[in-house]
Amino acid sequence: MGSGKEKTAKLPEGGRSSSEGIPSGTQSQFRKGLAKLLRNKMAVFGGILILGYMVTAIFAPILYPGNPSAPNLMRSLERPSWEHPLGTDELGRSILGRIIYGSRVSLMISLGVVSVGLLIGVPLGLISGYYGGKVDFILQRITDMLLAFPGFLLALALVAILGVGINNTVISIGISMVPIYIRLVRGCVLSVREQVYVEAAIAVGTPDLRIIRRHILPNVMVPIIVQTSLGMGTAILFAAGLGFLGIGVQPPTPEWGAMLGSGRGYIFNSPHVATFPGLAIFLAVLGFNLLGDGLRDALDPRSKI
Repeated sequence: MGSGKEKTAKLPEGGRSSSEGIPSGTQSQFRKGLAKLLRNKMAVFGGILILGYMVTAIFAPILYPGNPSAPNLMRSLERPSWEHPLGTDELGRSILGRIIYGSRVSLMISLGVVSVGLLIGVPLGLISGYYGGKVDFILQRITDMLLAFPGFLLALALVAILGVGINNTVISIGISMVPIYIRLVRGCVLSVREQVYVEAAIAVGTPDLRIIRRHILPNVMVPIIVQTSLGMGTAILFAAGLGFLGIGVQPPTPEWGAMLGSGRGYIFNSPHVATFPGLAIFLAVLGFNLLGDGLRDALDPRSKI
């Protein structure tokens, strides 16, 4: 017999990869998740869209060397041509150039919004779910009050209070995202807190901060990652809505929602002025939503594609 010894001898010590020192189970889960994500064609398509916007934002000065905000009234409302592939707006500015530079503004706003949601919502959700009691009651009642308002209306009210501008837009939309993160993280923590390894850590007197950091937070990262991807799409949509109403990012800064709002008056005579910024918003939000759905399916071990 001796086959058992031979099999045992082939395994790396401690269940780790002999080359990298990384747990083989973690490597296997990562590979399976990546394989699931790559098999999801819609998620890959969403990732390609997002990557395209990121490349456009980074290399905007190379893709469009001119000034996207410089007016040229002699060429206003020109239809798409070889010189201006997407036409010009009412001030003679290249719509393509403004969409390219607008990707910088939209991605910056979405990153800022999810950062506000993560920095405020995740810690409050961890505290609410782990400690419970009066702390949980107070935080959840505040969350309920914020969730009583539709997210866009809450952002709209906050912008009206704080004022217009990129920074106030980020803060307003970010605060409207906070209750979503609080409720999501709290629900996950309530489930993880009942696990045996958490109860054992509490029983041996492990500090609360260490338990949250080492045992609870890593186990609630999957829904946070998925929500972050979906939240970036929502942030772009909210920012475009505020810009469309004229209380978001202000001209002459190129922003898709503001471009869409300024082009609505020419929708019948020059439909390209509003159509192309609208398509830019649509594809960006679609990309983040498809990627978020793909990440959910890939990272959730209970789901299968």
